[in-house]
Amino acid sequence: MKVGQKVKICRLKEKVGSEIIEKAQQGQQGVIKSFKMTDGSGIGVFVEFADATTNWFFEDEVQVVN
Repeated sequence: MKVGQKVKICRLKEKVGSEIIEKAQQGQQGVIKSFKMTDGSGIGVFVEFADATTNWFFEDEVQVVN
């Protein structure tokens, strides 16, 4: 995964707000804006959606869209 790639949410591990759940259910795409080190050796990604909302996800929660 790279900054600038389009992704969609493929699963959710953590509790998130209803707005993010709705985006996942609708298959909305977002763009990777940056990366985040998680609690350990994991890497997360910050994703920005078309409505300018941003949320971070674990790397295995998002899928790259071509």
